[in-house]
Amino acid sequence: MRYPPIYFLKQMNMLVIEGFMVLLVSCLTIRTNLCSPNTPSLKTLPLHGHFDFHEVHHAARDFGNRYQFLPVAVLHPKTVSDIATIVKHVWDLGPRSELTVSARGHGHSLQGQSQAHRGVVINMESLKGPQIQIHTGSSPYVDASGGELWINILRESLKYGLAPKSWTDYLHLTIGGTLSNAGISGQAFRHGPQISNVHQLEVVTGKGEVVNCSEEQNEDLFHSVLGGLGQFGIITRARIFLEAAPARVKWIRVLYSDFTAFTQDQEHLMSAENTFDYIEGFVIINRTGLLNNWRSSFNSKDPVQASQFKSDGKTLFCLELAKYFNLDKKDLITEVSRTMAYEQSLILRKQVEFGCYELLYIHEPYMCGRETASALRQRVK
Repeated sequence: MRYPPIYFLKQMNMLVIEGFMVLLVSCLTIRTNLCSPNTPSLKTLPLHGHFDFHEVHHAARDFGNRYQFLPVAVLHPKTVSDIATIVKHVWDLGPRSELTVSARGHGHSLQGQSQAHRGVVINMESLKGPQIQIHTGSSPYVDASGGELWINILRESLKYGLAPKSWTDYLHLTIGGTLSNAGISGQAFRHGPQISNVHQLEVVTGKGEVVNCSEEQNEDLFHSVLGGLGQFGIITRARIFLEAAPARVKWIRVLYSDFTAFTQDQEHLMSAENTFDYIEGFVIINRTGLLNNWRSSFNSKDPVQASQFKSDGKTLFCLELAKYFNLDKKDLITEVSRTMAYEQSLILRKQVEFGCYELLYIHEPYMCGRETASALRQRVK
C-alpha cells in the first residue's frame, strides 16, 4: 500500500485550517452584525420604509475605495419622517450605544463619509418625497428631494426651458450629496458652486427634528449644512435656483504642453468681461490614447489627422471651455479667443443642442504668439 507524500498531507492540513479560519471570521462578522445589541431596538421602530440587516455590504464601499466600514443595517426610507425617526432614536440612545447614522446618496464619497461602522446607513435614493416641482417666473427654481439625481433635475427643468446655474461634471449624483460637499465645476467662476445657488433646505437635524432653513430662516443651520459633509444635518429637500437654458452649446478642449501658457489663458478667460460660460482646467498624463478617444463624437468623415497626434506618456494641460448661445446670435465665439496662446492647428467641430457639445480638437498646441489665435476664431465662426 502506498502512502501520500508528507508534503501533500501538510498542504491538505493547511488548506483545511485556512478554510476553517475563513469560515470562523465570516461567522463572527455575521454574528456581530445580526446580534448587535442595537439590532432589536431598530426592528421595533415605526417606519414607512424598511431596514435591511442582511444586504449591507454594498453600503461599506464608496467611490474612494479606501475605507470599508460594515454597517449593522441599511435603512430604505420612504418618507422624511423615516429619517427623522432613526436619527431621533440614535439621539435618545445616547453616546453609550455607539450607534451612528450616515446618509448615502450615489456612493461617490472619497473617504468613507457615507459609511457607518456598525451603524445605520440611510439609502437616500429610496426617499420617496413629492415629485420634482418646477416653478417658473421671474426667479425660477426647482424643489426636489435630497436623494434625487442631478441628471433628473436637468431633464425635468429643460421641459420648461430652464436649467440649474451651477453643476458638477458628473450628473448621476444626488442633490443632498453634492450640496453637502460644495458642488464645483466649470461654472463656479461665474455663479459660484452649487451651494451658492440654493434658496431653501429641508433638513433633519442631529436630534431628529425636521427643520426648514434659508438665509432668512434658521440661517446658521442653512450655512452649516451647505458644505458641512453631513455633520450638521441630513438634507432631505432643496430649493435650487434656475435660469433660462441656452438653445445651443459649443464645447472646446484646448491642449497645452506649456504650463505657463495654460495658466495664463485660464486666468485671463476667467477674469475677462466677455468670456465663456464654463471654464475648467485639468492635467492629462496620456497613457491610454485618451486624446484620440475624443474623436468618438464625430463621424467617420472627419479628418484622420487627429489619430496622428503622438502624445503617449506626455504630461499635457487641458482647458475645457463651453459657450452658451441662442439661435439668433451670429457671433458664437467672441473676442476672447483672440488672446489665447495655442497654436493654429486641426479643428474638428460639431454643433448640437444644449446638453450635447461641440468639440474643437486642437492638435499639438504650443506657446507660439498671440496672432495665431485669430485664425482659430475665424474658423470657429
